[in-house]
Amino acid sequence: MVLELERVNVVSVGQSHLYGVDLRLTPGAINVLLGPTQAGKTTLMRVMAGLDRPSSGRVLVDGKDVTGVGVRQRNLAMVYQQFINYPAMTVFDNIASPLKLQKTDSAHIAQRVNEVAEKLHIEHLLQRRPGELSGGQQQRCALARALVKRSSLVLLDEPLVNLDYKLREELRAELTTLFADGKTTVVYATTEPLEALLLGGYTAVVDKGRVLQYGPTLDVYTAPATVDVAAVFNDPPMNMLTSDVSEGGTAHLPIGIEVRLERALTTAGTCRIGIRPANLRLAPRTSHSLAVPCRLELAELSGSETYLHLHTQNGGIDLIAQLQGVHQIELGTSLDVFIDPDELFVFGPDAKLVAGVEASHGAY
Repeated sequence: MVLELERVNVVSVGQSHLYGVDLRLTPGAINVLLGPTQAGKTTLMRVMAGLDRPSSGRVLVDGKDVTGVGVRQRNLAMVYQQFINYPAMTVFDNIASPLKLQKTDSAHIAQRVNEVAEKLHIEHLLQRRPGELSGGQQQRCALARALVKRSSLVLLDEPLVNLDYKLREELRAELTTLFADGKTTVVYATTEPLEALLLGGYTAVVDKGRVLQYGPTLDVYTAPATVDVAAVFNDPPMNMLTSDVSEGGTAHLPIGIEVRLERALTTAGTCRIGIRPANLRLAPRTSHSLAVPCRLELAELSGSETYLHLHTQNGGIDLIAQLQGVHQIELGTSLDVFIDPDELFVFGPDAKLVAGVEASHGAY
């Protein structure tokens, strides 16, 4: 199934929620909607589902305009972040409810329910009621109900956000396996860049009601088209440095590093240099790594990672470094962090990513 949005706008009570969205989902794949809270992800999904009609623009399915077609006439399923199950029904009857509405024969219902329940590891819970289940089991039940009727489109609106970390990892892995056959187009909304990377597939970066970039997830991550995309697709945010570019195409960073820009920037101006926190290291990676003298202002431990909040001695710029493992460094310590020129992102005066960057191997 090919789902397309053409110039879709949504205005409600005088407030715009979507602005001229053009998006063609990749059929048979996981399509991630990545963006912060209130970016427009849920509104996009409701338009895709037929729950809301766009104020203008069209929704196409396999080339056919379905803009005015309601959700009941579409072959889709949707799962929300809340555990929406019928409390008076058993797990079996919850999962079977879509098939019963379709008046499917009882033998086929039993077969399908058992198949899906086994895939989601809840086959031993079929005679229980939702109130007797854990949060992860309840969400598996809701997912099973969405999957049982083999919809051509499945919409998952942050379905794992209310689960603990371990359960999220388990269910995320199960989801990628469940949809690996390429028979279902999946739309998965999340606020977390790491989740988008783990799911793979394709990602649409959404912010302030606009789709900023869409493509294979790894391509979007490695080549964010604009400063705004880079801001959304990084957690913690990418370090951004404003730099003046000389007539010769050399950018002088305020932390003492020169970056030579080839051809892509033909005139002098101001650019932004992006450095991912994970690319700031306490030891050089290559012989071309550049040292940046800093002072440690704050250290945060998050699981198996350490976040260093640094203040550079050159220019007094604040940086964040994301280090693997636990690092115990006394606050106020002077230390060098190392940057590799080939890991820098350069955004031109128009805030778009600059191609053909060659960084110099020295400081000024």
